[in-house]
Amino acid sequence: MDAISFREAMTHLGAAVNVITTDGDAGLGGFTASAVCSVTDSPPTLLFCMNKGGFQYDRFVSNGVACVNVLHGRQEDISQTFSGALKISLEERFEAVSWSTLRTPSPALDDSLVSFDCRIVQVNEVGTHGVFICEVEAVRFGPHNESLMYFRRRYHRLAEAS
Repeated sequence: MDAISFREAMTHLGAAVNVITTDGDAGLGGFTASAVCSVTDSPPTLLFCMNKGGFQYDRFVSNGVACVNVLHGRQEDISQTFSGALKISLEERFEAVSWSTLRTPSPALDDSLVSFDCRIVQVNEVGTHGVFICEVEAVRFGPHNESLMYFRRRYHRLAEAS
C-alpha cells in the first residue's frame, strides 16, 4: 500500500475536529487533529496522534498533559488557526479565543463542544507519529449541539436530530 492511496482512502473516514493543547515547563502548545478516539472508560482513557516531526511534539511529551477540545459546528476558523495554515505564531493562535484550565495546566477552550483534560500516561511511536494514551482527569461540556466534522477534505456540521 502506498502512502498517497492510503491518505486518500482515509479521507472517506469522517472524524470530529479537535484542538489539542498543552502547557507546562516545556511551554505552550496547540494543534488541530482529527485522530482522536476513546480507548476505555475504566479508567477513562482516550488517544490522539501527532506527527513526530512537528515543532510542538517534544512539548507535549515533556509536559505530560493535554486537553482535547472538541470543536462545535461553527468553529471552522479555530480549526484553521491551529492547523498552521494561517502561518501565525503560536501565541497569536491562543490570543484568538478564550481559554481557562480545568485540572491540568493545559488550556481548555471556553467555547468548545466538550473538553477532555488529560494526563499523558504513555506515548507509542509508530512510523511518523506518536500515539498519545491519555487518562481523562476532567471533562467540561459546552452548550452546543452541533459538531464540526472533517470528511473528504472538507468541513461539515453534524447536528443531533430534533
